[in-house]
Amino acid sequence: MEKLALLVAFLLLASLFQPLTARNLEIDAFQLDVAQSGCPGVTKDRWPELLGVPANLAKQIIQKENPKLTNVPNVLNGSPVTLDLRCDRVRLFVNVLDIVVQTPRVT
Repeated sequence: MEKLALLVAFLLLASLFQPLTARNLEIDAFQLDVAQSGCPGVTKDRWPELLGVPANLAKQIIQKENPKLTNVPNVLNGSPVTLDLRCDRVRLFVNVLDIVVQTPRVT
């Protein structure tokens, strides 16, 4: 039982530090220029300032800045996702504490 408690404590601590390391290690493998992708009315395509922010607050900020982005799902970091471009979608990659760990962008 003690080992389980230590494991849970370690995982929680690791997930707290993940947003800090994600800022430095993030690799933009699928960068898309929204202006060239044909997304009319999308004025902002990424939100680096939302790293480390709770997902609910990040979603509110994104939708306030651009009401056309109606599809803002939370996705557990590391989960498989489709690579199609949808002009109304911004995926929020979160950790187990529902904290944004990757730069949100129109995908």
